[in-house]
Amino acid sequence: QVKWKGKDLFDLVCRTLGLRETWFFGLQYTIKDTVAWLKMDKKVLDHDVPTEEPVTFHFLAKFYPENAEEELVQEITQHLFFLQVKKQILDEKIYCPPEASVLLASYAVQAKYGDYDPNVHKRGFLAQEELLPKRVINLYQMTPEMWEERITAWYAEHRGRARDEAEMEYLKIAQDLEMYGVNYFAIRNKKGTELLLGVDALGLHIYDPDNRLTPKISFPWNEIRNISYSDKEFTIKPLDKKIDVFKFNSSKLRVNKLILQLCIGNHDLFMRRRKADSLEVQQMKAQAREEKARKQMERQRLAREKQMREEAERTRDELERRLMQLKEEATMANEALMRSEETADLLAEKAQITEEEAKLLAQKAAEAEQEMQRIKATAIRTEEEKRLMEQKVLEAEMLALKMAEESERRAKEADQLKQDLQEARESERRAKQKLLEITSKSSYTQSMNSSTTALPTDLPSFNLINESLSFDFKDTDMKRLSMEIEKEKVEYMEKSKHLQEQLNELKTEIEALKLKERETALDILHNENSSRGNSKHNTIKKVS
Repeated sequence: QVKWKGKDLFDLVCRTLGLRETWFFGLQYTIKDTVAWLKMDKKVLDHDVPTEEPVTFHFLAKFYPENAEEELVQEITQHLFFLQVKKQILDEKIYCPPEASVLLASYAVQAKYGDYDPNVHKRGFLAQEELLPKRVINLYQMTPEMWEERITAWYAEHRGRARDEAEMEYLKIAQDLEMYGVNYFAIRNKKGTELLLGVDALGLHIYDPDNRLTPKISFPWNEIRNISYSDKEFTIKPLDKKIDVFKFNSSKLRVNKLILQLCIGNHDLFMRRRKADSLEVQQMKAQAREEKARKQMERQRLAREKQMREEAERTRDELERRLMQLKEEATMANEALMRSEETADLLAEKAQITEEEAKLLAQKAAEAEQEMQRIKATAIRTEEEKRLMEQKVLEAEMLALKMAEESERRAKEADQLKQDLQEARESERRAKQKLLEITSKSSYTQSMNSSTTALPTDLPSFNLINESLSFDFKDTDMKRLSMEIEKEKVEYMEKSKHLQEQLNELKTEIEALKLKERETALDILHNENSSRGNSKHNTIKKVS
């Protein structure tokens, strides 16, 4: 509305977002290439805002925490900081070394996609995502697939982290970057030397224009007695009166006003952190702890349900596989039975034929015997007839002998066929018995399968709208929660060591693919700081 002050518009945005940690944020606008923040006690339209409509404001973090994990209480606050810091890293407003960029990208993927699943997250699923600064991509002879492979390798290790946990891990790494949370302003000292002034949660820092990573000198907030400006001249008075007053000039009066705003806000937060939490913050932290514990219990419950479902599905699959196996065995037994029946029929038919042949041969042998007796009875008187008769008798005897042998052989063969027939019928009986057993097993398995398949649908399902969950957190619960937090701190220290080792390993791995000629000034400065063992915090301590 036309009469609204800055606070009215700001409060409306915060209520819409459900944001209570409002002291970190502000509404930003740009006027004549200079950034400005909406004043809470001044009418919105009385500001020197652009005249074109609609007037655009950006809801952004104006002040940054020293320790994101300890200071950011609400999940929405963490999420907004995550989005803003991620954008600043991708836009290269915050310098991030290549190996840390890959690690941060893996946490951003975990926050967006949840747990890694190789069946869902197949090669190329990150092709459309903006995850790494262009400077990092251009610095190495690596394809998008190679970057995706390295990001996915770390992403797979983050299994089990919820979105808010992944975003907090991102912020914990990002807050140790040298340019995190620093607002830079171009200034000149009394000699006219061009410098940069950095304002952040820890204090004021003076930089060379070509080196935004390592300050030349720092003034922590607790060592500054007074900050003031007159026109374009800005004055910093240290608490120790023996130290010279630091004066510098900025380009515009509007810039001095902005610097003073940031100094006052950062100093207030610096002092607030070192005092006991207000009642409002204590309540928010207590609610956050309860909410965290509730979510943890809920995640554990869902994990148990998921495990039960998976076990039920595995049991069902195993029973289905066993059923298929039994069906195959039944089919094979049926086929064996049919083959046995066919074999038995063939053997019976062959035995019958053999038996008939044996009878025929016996009949012929009897006829031959009769013929021999008849020949013997007939007397041939002449020698020729006698000789011929003897020869015929001999032939008849040989034929009778052969017929007898053949008859005996056929009889043996018939006996063998009868034995084979008996064995075939025994085999048929066993096959029928096995088929009966398999049929009974199949019916049992089907009943088991139907009961098991129905199991997952009977499990409780989580419905956030209909279910009303309440928890009574007693002192013992809070003590247990405190012990868990201490345990998490120890685990975090171990993870940090492991993380540093992983970062060094990745850095060594991709070093051979680096194009040295594409290194920026910040890359070179970062490498020099790393080789000296300098970090953001110990550098500030040295130059304070």
